[in-house]
Amino acid sequence: MPLVRLRVTADEDGNRALMNALLSIEGIEHVEEIGDLMPHMDDDDSSSAGLPDDASPGFHQLEIEAPNEEAVRRIHALVERAAEVLEGAIEILDDDDDSM
Repeated sequence: MPLVRLRVTADEDGNRALMNALLSIEGIEHVEEIGDLMPHMDDDDSSSAGLPDDASPGFHQLEIEAPNEEAVRRIHALVERAAEVLEGAIEILDDDDDSM
């Protein structure tokens, strides 16, 4: 089964809406948000901690198990439309990308 991995920059509501939309694709049975493995360089003692300019939408990593290549194409198409609607950034990762 092909595995599609995404990096999503959106708030919690946007991420949840994306996950629900992905589950609505025929044949998709598994959409999972995986743990954030990247260390964040936020410094709680910084003079800029908590300022509005320092706040940003959430960062999410998703894995989707697709039953076939047609479902992968549908995932890609949905993700492209969702990025515009959510006004967020969604990166589709290749199998060769091991930085996740």
